[in-house]
Amino acid sequence: MKAFVSGIGCNWFVGLALWLCYGAEDATGKILGTWFPVMTFVALGFQHSVANAFIIPAAIFEGQASWLEFLGNFCFVYLGNIVGGAGFVSLFYYLAYGQHKG
Repeated sequence: MKAFVSGIGCNWFVGLALWLCYGAEDATGKILGTWFPVMTFVALGFQHSVANAFIIPAAIFEGQASWLEFLGNFCFVYLGNIVGGAGFVSLFYYLAYGQHKG
């Protein structure tokens, strides 16, 4: 459950970084718009499946983890990343700015 929630939080910040980058008009705004959300999710210790695909195998090769632990972590973090990106970013933007009939 911790890995799943951590994945949600991570992709929420990654999605925020993406939207801030798209909304910025100059290079400085794009850099700052991506830097702070990414720095925040790293500082909070949230997990991203792509980053874990490098970090955990590195720990396995050092004898600090097993492949079974990696697969268990990766699956839950990946699902959390999907929920965080699709639900907490895309769905909220759709609800806020999407075309409503009526």
